Amino acid sequence: MLKFRRRNALLALPGVALLLGGGGLQAADDPKELAKRLMAAVPPHGERTLGDPQAPVTMIEYASATCPHCAEFHNDVWPTIKKDYVDTGKVFFVFREFPTDELALGAFMLARCAPADRYFDAIDMMFEKQQVWTKNNPKEELFKIMESAGLDEKGASACIKNRKLFNDIQATLETANKTFGVKGTPTFFVNGTYLDGHKDPEQVRSFIDAQLAQAN
Repeated sequence: MLKFRRRNALLALPGVALLLGGGGLQAADDPKELAKRLMAAVPPHGERTLGDPQAPVTMIEYASATCPHCAEFHNDVWPTIKKDYVDTGKVFFVFREFPTDELALGAFMLARCAPADRYFDAIDMMFEKQQVWTKNNPKEELFKIMESAGLDEKGASACIKNRKLFNDIQATLETANKTFGVKGTPTFFVNGTYLDGHKDPEQVRSFIDAQLAQAN
């Protein structure tokens, strides 16, 4: 069972009480059909994406802001994937929030309150500085990150009290878990095929190459 854990007091909201189990993803699911279902499952607060929606490969990532393996991927692997595949029109990237604790949920709420075109700036900084803000006064450190991403302290304070956004991110997590079987982070779906980024983040690049070869 997946369960939220309280790590630091950040949210001025009631505690999370959400228990999740394994979901509806089946090994026999056809990747093309699963890809359609994944793209249809748009979060209630909208998508955050990069690249060309018409690209031959669609890569969906479910990540948690406090996940060390997610930070490893985004700091060490993602920059070259973005440069080589997303920026060149080969991959359409979809990022979905899957907070595994309340601190991650609060961080994602703040990122969502930044100007839409600065969302990925905020996410990148959160992963780059994860060892700082998860250990030393997270609220203060996260507010510094958000100021750099265009959200001032007043806006950040209001953001973490936004009940609808709080519920929307929880709903995204619940759908990912119960409908698509996401249990940990980072989890990737590349053209509808499940990849466990926790085990081998480099496999994402290899699988993208294979999908591009099939498309040519």
